[in-house]
Amino acid sequence: MEKTKKKKSKFSKFREKYRLVIMNESTFEEKLSFRLSRMNVFIVFGAISISLIIGTTYLIAFTPLKEFIPDYASDVQMRQNFENLSLKADSLESAILAKDNYILAIRNIIEGKDQTESDFSPPINGGEQAKYSSLKNDKSVADAQLREEIEKADQYTLNYDDESSSKGGINDYFFFTPLKGLVINGFNPSDKHYGIDIASKPNEAVKATLDGTIIFTGWTLETGYVIAIQHAGNLISCYMHNSAILKKQGVFVKAGEAIAIVGNSGKITTGPHLHFEIWYNGYAVNPKNYMVFD
Repeated sequence: MEKTKKKKSKFSKFREKYRLVIMNESTFEEKLSFRLSRMNVFIVFGAISISLIIGTTYLIAFTPLKEFIPDYASDVQMRQNFENLSLKADSLESAILAKDNYILAIRNIIEGKDQTESDFSPPINGGEQAKYSSLKNDKSVADAQLREEIEKADQYTLNYDDESSSKGGINDYFFFTPLKGLVINGFNPSDKHYGIDIASKPNEAVKATLDGTIIFTGWTLETGYVIAIQHAGNLISCYMHNSAILKKQGVFVKAGEAIAIVGNSGKITTGPHLHFEIWYNGYAVNPKNYMVFD
C-alpha cells in the first residue's frame, strides 16, 4: 500500500499545477499569469524539439542548403563526377594529340620532309608527358617498313605527264570507276587541279579503283576527309571531300570495295562530290582517260 501511495504521489506531483506570474518589478502589478504543470512543460518543449528536428531535416534533404554541408553525400558524388569528367577530358586530349601527331608524321613521310622533335607538341602535364613519350617511342615493325619503303620511293611532285598514257604501263590496268556521276570539273594542271570532280547523290559509296593498301586516311581544312591508296606499279589514287571514311590506314582493299562515303567536307567544295586523283610514277594523270564516270 505504501509503495502504491508513493507511486501515486510521484505521478500526482508530475500533474500538479503551478502558476507562472509576470509582474512589474517596481509596482508589483501582475501583468501575465500562466497555469502550468510539469507534464505540460515537457509536452511543449518536446513538441518544439521534434518540430525543429523535422524542419532541419527537410531543409537539408530538399533544399540547396545541403551543398554547404561538408562531406555531404551529394557533395561527394559531385566531386566524383568532376574527377571523372577531368579524366575523360585528359583522355580525349591525349587521343586528339596522338591522332594529330600521327597525321603529321604520315604527311611528312609522303612529302619527304625530315621529322624533328619540334614537329610535335606534347602536353605540359607530367602524366600526359609520360603517356605521350611512350606513345611516340612505340614504333611498330610495319611502321618502320612503311617509312623505309616510302623514303626510298620517288617523292610526289606537282607535275603531270600528258604522255603517261602512251607509255604502256598504266594501260595494262583495268580501273574500277570509284563513283558514277556527272564530272563537273575536269583535269586542269595549269590551275593546279590534278584530278576531276564527280557530283553524285549524297551518301553514295566511294569505291577503290584498283587493289591496293591504304597509306593515308585523315582530314584537312581544304579537302576534308581524304583517303589515299597505294597500288601496284607506282600507282596512287586519292579520294577527297568524303563525309566519312570506311577503312583504316594499312588495310588492303580490293578493286570495287567501298572505302568512303561521298560528301561535302572541306573548305574547297560547293556540294556533295568526289575529287578523284590518280598519280603514276609521281605524275598526275587524267582519270577520264582510263574510265567512264557517266
